[in-house]
Amino acid sequence: MPKIQSPAIILVGAQLGENVGTVARAMLNFGLTDLRLVRPRPDWQVERARKAAAGAQNLIDNRAMFDTVAEATRDLGFVVATTARLRDMVKPVMTPVHLGQQMRTQATETGTKSGVLFGPERTGLDNEDISLADAICRVPLNPDFSSLNLAQAVLLIGYEWFQTADGTPSAQLPVPDTRPANRAELHGMFSHFEAALDAAGFLAPPEKKPAMARNLRNMFHRASLTEQDVRTFRGVINALLRWPRGADDRIIKPRVAAISKGEPDPGAADDMPPADDGT
Repeated sequence: MPKIQSPAIILVGAQLGENVGTVARAMLNFGLTDLRLVRPRPDWQVERARKAAAGAQNLIDNRAMFDTVAEATRDLGFVVATTARLRDMVKPVMTPVHLGQQMRTQATETGTKSGVLFGPERTGLDNEDISLADAICRVPLNPDFSSLNLAQAVLLIGYEWFQTADGTPSAQLPVPDTRPANRAELHGMFSHFEAALDAAGFLAPPEKKPAMARNLRNMFHRASLTEQDVRTFRGVINALLRWPRGADDRIIKPRVAAISKGEPDPGAADDMPPADDGT
């Protein structure tokens, strides 16, 4: 299968080297490397562009220069002009999401290389340049403030192109050095916790105990605990059961062991010996 050609980014009448450099940086974030400049301002300052590119200097060094949009788009099969204003032209108007899908489809199914036109920072593309495009792309923005700088506009288009082939899960929970807790571990923790609460007299009166226990279990299910989380929480339970500190271990340890296994508490709370405070 031939390599899919990524879209060309075509800057028409770019004014500042810094803007060209930040465009190159935005392009490389999404694997776009074909930078074309049409009639940039004569003193746009390449070195400032290279400095602003911040790691994407190769795009500046390998830029292609053209005198007209027609020359810059000669090898392209699908060209889209970006503009914030509706023009008196009958052309398809698409969002960046649809444009990304369209460019990917054409590149994948027919090997067509696309290009996206961006106008000067202050004025945008003129009608003559837009007339050479197959379609127009407009970004849905706040109608009271729809101004984007050049790099922002390029980044939006690059992102939507990249997303059409990206397999990153929409949501995930990275768990380095552990794993999601399984049901046996969660049930063991719930039993341990409920037994400790029973021993403390929290799950009362008896007729409310089932509902209270369900609510507590639901709280923990929403937390998406890991195996390490479960072990840590069970350690917390045991630490609380050993309170007060300094109490006789001969009494405390059997009690903690029994409760952690869901067995009856061998000692009543009111029989707990006082802590040794050293007095």
